Amino acid sequence: MNPSKPLRADAQRNRDALLRAAREIFAEEQTDVPFEDVARRAGVGAGTLYRHFPNRDALIAAVYEGEVAALRDRAYHLMETRPPDEALAAFLREMVDHMYGQRGLARTFFAATEAAGDTLSDEGQALEEAVTAILNRGIEQAVLRDDVPAGALMLALHGIGFASVHSERRVEADGIVQLMIDGLRRS
Repeated sequence: MNPSKPLRADAQRNRDALLRAAREIFAEEQTDVPFEDVARRAGVGAGTLYRHFPNRDALIAAVYEGEVAALRDRAYHLMETRPPDEALAAFLREMVDHMYGQRGLARTFFAATEAAGDTLSDEGQALEEAVTAILNRGIEQAVLRDDVPAGALMLALHGIGFASVHSERRVEADGIVQLMIDGLRRS
């Protein structure tokens, strides 16, 4: 399927239904469900599934891309509607909420990243750019320190995400976020 060519309305509906179904299945931690079950849940035929996504990895990548895009958009929205330190704090907390609230998705993405040799992490660059934009605004307004790069925050979030897959210890994740926020604010 040519990603630069817009889809017909019915084809777009089918693609959206497939992505919703896959997201639901992955969120339920059913990563090894037969590929055709995604089509069945979406209410389309297997041929439609394969036309849009030739394999499970392509489907996982598309779901991941949608999740990252929504998180990125949320970061920019927070940046536009709140002071930078509050925007960053809200975003970090929402990321942790997302990770612990969508543990099945996180497990799917971590497994796919390992299997794909980390190629899915390229999508995370857009998210890091959004965090960088919030940080830069905070630096310009002299409310956030200028000596901690966005990459350090992303690495900490990645660690929290990894922990969310393997542990129920949400309280510690919230504590790490609070440490990051307190450590980034100028005194």
